[in-house]
Amino acid sequence: MILWAGGLYGLNSVCKSSLSQAAGAVLGAAKAVEAPVRDRPVVGMTSLGSSCLRYMKHLKEPLEARGFEVAVFHATGMGGMAFEALAREGYFAVALDLALPELGNLMVGSVINSGEDRLTNAGAQGIPQIVSVGCSDLIDFAGWQEIPAAYADRPFHAHNRLIKSSGLSGDERRALVRDISERLDGAKGPVHFVMPTQGIEEWDKEGEPAYDPEAQADMLDEVRKSINVPLSEVDCHINDLGFTDKVLEILDGWISDGTVKV
Repeated sequence: MILWAGGLYGLNSVCKSSLSQAAGAVLGAAKAVEAPVRDRPVVGMTSLGSSCLRYMKHLKEPLEARGFEVAVFHATGMGGMAFEALAREGYFAVALDLALPELGNLMVGSVINSGEDRLTNAGAQGIPQIVSVGCSDLIDFAGWQEIPAAYADRPFHAHNRLIKSSGLSGDERRALVRDISERLDGAKGPVHFVMPTQGIEEWDKEGEPAYDPEAQADMLDEVRKSINVPLSEVDCHINDLGFTDKVLEILDGWISDGTVKV
């Protein structure tokens, strides 16, 4: 951002200097862009930072060893929008859509969402998808906002000065799973759902602020009832290697049968 000093009421030499600098910055950015090189198939992955979800650290090197380029999108609204925009263009060879907090945020009206078409574009393009519910137990609020009274008595996590989170209730988690299922039902390509049974983000553990075993049991029960695509339950936490191993096992099966090409 460049201040257009002295230009409140018409052009003059002072503000022209600032405006010409701003125009030069735009021109320089346009000329300096490095176009994507499509020499490897791209895996599109959603996640949050590694303090919350660590599977990206476990998956990136094995995926690259299999011949993929890995693009990880921060699922805090704009990241999900970018992921969906590229999926809409058919950019990904496979989508590992493993973090869906933006859908829960959309459901309860938080501004930290990525729009109504989240979890639909890869399916519409027939892109193979491995899907999970990373950090879908939390509602994200902007850090400068007060937590609404309806969520004040729930498990709470203050992540940083920009984001703070409250937990979804058991009924809300069931509604979220049903919404996820409806979005996946429209997919034209293969979908596999992976559900870790021992927690879906770092603070969803005994002794941690977002731990709510009853609400999480409701979510697991609804997954078993409502998810209509192939489902794998893994008896571990989402940040454990067992979760990563299952994702790679599914992907390797798709590579072997030609569903995903490397």
